[in-house]
Amino acid sequence: MPQRPNILFLFSDQHHAGVLGCAGHPHAVTPHLDRLAEEGVRCTQAYAQNPICTPSRVCYLSGQYAHNHGIYGLEGYPPAAPSLLEHFKTAGYRTGMAGKIHTPPGWLSPHCDTFQDAYGHEYLTTECGRPCALGDLQGGEEDDYEAYLVEKGLADDRDDKYLQEWVALHGGSAGSQGLDARPSRLPVDDTVEAWTAAQAIDFLRESATDDRPFLFWMSLPRPHETYAPAQCFWDLYDEDTLTLPPSADDDLADRHPTMRLQKEGMLGEAPGWTIFEPRDYATARRRVLHGYLGCVSQVDDAVGRVLAELEALGLRENTIIVYAADHGDFAGEHGIIEKAPGISSRAITRVPFIWSWPGHLPAGRVCDGLAESVDLFPTLCGLAAAPPPTWADGHDLTPLLRGKTDAVRAIAVTENPLTRAVHTARYTLVHYPAAMNGGAEFGELFDHDTDPWERRNLYFDPAYAPVVAELRRQLLDWLIGTTRVMSVLPPLPGRPMPQFDPEYYDRDGRMRWANRDGLLAFGESWWKNYL
Repeated sequence: MPQRPNILFLFSDQHHAGVLGCAGHPHAVTPHLDRLAEEGVRCTQAYAQNPICTPSRVCYLSGQYAHNHGIYGLEGYPPAAPSLLEHFKTAGYRTGMAGKIHTPPGWLSPHCDTFQDAYGHEYLTTECGRPCALGDLQGGEEDDYEAYLVEKGLADDRDDKYLQEWVALHGGSAGSQGLDARPSRLPVDDTVEAWTAAQAIDFLRESATDDRPFLFWMSLPRPHETYAPAQCFWDLYDEDTLTLPPSADDDLADRHPTMRLQKEGMLGEAPGWTIFEPRDYATARRRVLHGYLGCVSQVDDAVGRVLAELEALGLRENTIIVYAADHGDFAGEHGIIEKAPGISSRAITRVPFIWSWPGHLPAGRVCDGLAESVDLFPTLCGLAAAPPPTWADGHDLTPLLRGKTDAVRAIAVTENPLTRAVHTARYTLVHYPAAMNGGAEFGELFDHDTDPWERRNLYFDPAYAPVVAELRRQLLDWLIGTTRVMSVLPPLPGRPMPQFDPEYYDRDGRMRWANRDGLLAFGESWWKNYL
């Protein structure tokens, strides 16, 4: 029997898909990620299902859209859908994770052989034993990284949760992490990224002597703020010579009010988000871009450390490696710092998506086909010949990764509770309910062939009215066709229900007409076979 492949899922928080050397960024220093792309497939049109951290992570790890798993915020009860970790552990894999987990409590940890959380374990429960939401996802109980820093006498210099200067400025209360930037006070080997990489390396060394294949999720906290990279990564960049994106000074007059308000909050002589001098907007935004790029390079270094160990252990050839992020960052685009309001910009919705498996996937391929974060789960199952997750909404991208030009899907969708962004190879349409605009119709349409920086909203241009109508129709079809339901009419005589999970039974031992998450899906196969 052929040896089953290992899986190494490398992940970061808030990495703009264009801020990579291999993506043509003029400044980004990312040699290890560039090499990974050279040895594998880089998807240029991969989209996150949600523009904030926790919902996006649940989409990756469940294979389901947010409107099916139900997680739209940073807290909540675990989804009913089994996770990637649970699925592969059941299939005989050794599983583990380390870093910024940032998922609903109790969903992942029970299915891991090793679990190291940089921000507090997800084991908190209510008195009745049901997992509850972490009140503070940036510092719950049993913070493994904090314990490491305490042991080394470095806890007072920890600056990935918040900047100490920000706390001092606000009278001893953090309130938020702080958006300004400076070099870290910590030695490079004691940063949260280096610590996370060290946990991954320990797992790899233990796996090298284990008969089981492994699946490991290394989740790096940066380049998400705080923008405080180690000094050596800060020193890679000169903020006075950094090139700002062409859209950096746009007035956003044709954008949704939420985006204009976000930009207005950034402006001023000494805006409230600044800490360090000079505090004027023009200088501070360059300082933040400087810090962001340094954080990207720090993430790249952590990836390099783990890949070097994987090769040293002789595990590289039989390991599927994926690099992705939960969402992007404006990185200077539109003059906005951080990610809000992310639904209306590809800077946030598009994510890096790099796949590498020597001898099984082509090297140096750039794939322009549409991909979604929900595709990760079924694609890993397809590549590893593992049982497919019948509850997943994503598609197996294996044919696309191996060079076939046939599109896996016509659209990709990013969703918030009240808005949706639908992406094609050429366009992005953002749909806002009229209630979000005082009862008046409003939307955003961007033509990426003629406007790659999204500087002109074409939604109200009569010449593009057919495009708006077609994308809106496709979005409606997608929403209806992908929504999973709790109950339906009985199956037609002699025909099983769609998406049936044959290994799942109810308490009486009878087959249950639903997937393991209790929901039915009416996807393409249902329409073809049951109507």
